[in-house]
Amino acid sequence: MSLLEIDNVTLRFGGVVAVNQVSFSVEEGEVFAIVGPNGAGKSTLFNLVSRFYDPAEGDIRFDGKSILSLGSHEIAGLGIARTFQNIELFEQATVLQNLLVGRHRHRKSNLVSQALFLPGVREEERQHRQAVEQVIDFLDLQAYREKYIAGLPYGVRKVVEMGRALALEPRLLLLDEPASGLSVEETQDVAFWVEDIKKQMGITVLMVEHDMHLVASVSDRVLALADGKMLALGTPPEVQNHPAVVEAYIGTTEANEKVPA
Repeated sequence: MSLLEIDNVTLRFGGVVAVNQVSFSVEEGEVFAIVGPNGAGKSTLFNLVSRFYDPAEGDIRFDGKSILSLGSHEIAGLGIARTFQNIELFEQATVLQNLLVGRHRHRKSNLVSQALFLPGVREEERQHRQAVEQVIDFLDLQAYREKYIAGLPYGVRKVVEMGRALALEPRLLLLDEPASGLSVEETQDVAFWVEDIKKQMGITVLMVEHDMHLVASVSDRVLALADGKMLALGTPPEVQNHPAVVEAYIGTTEANEKVPA
């Protein structure tokens, strides 16, 4: 059984079909990438999985169960975490505090015990802090632990947002353009982290990305979209060389070097 199943999903905004009968599955333990030009429906699919949108047709299943009856606030409880193309962090909080936000689904104490700061609450806080410190070490964020987000470079903020998602300890991690706006060196770091997230942490990754070098280096399978429709599904070389994909990106050079965001 696949971890995530997108079954014949269609989404319309008025007369515009943003996602048109898209079907694919993500297997547990793989890195699955979605690529495509502007308006292809990539981030729209993420928003469907995150339950920000309701499909007009089709079903979305996680671990064999439909999630269409759930609200967006319930998705994290399933073990699904995501990052955003436009960074969504608390700028007047520190890196450590932002990562601790990612622990919310694991909190068991109630408001009364938290207000009294009972021994069980103190032990729970120690566990959350330990989990966050492991993420800080994994992403080499030690130097920024007590720094406020507002004063950090863009590249570091991107890493912190990934860290907050990892602090949730997800089964499925949705990465929305993790290399957008990053330098070549920073993008290489993202590639290393994605590989380690899969191999060391055992987390399944669903990634929207425009950088085909990154996609080719870390992905097990790739889905190419255009105008909300599926163009090709397969390994990175199969998709990169598919005639429909080449045509959608207007020329072999552009398709093989870098897919537009």
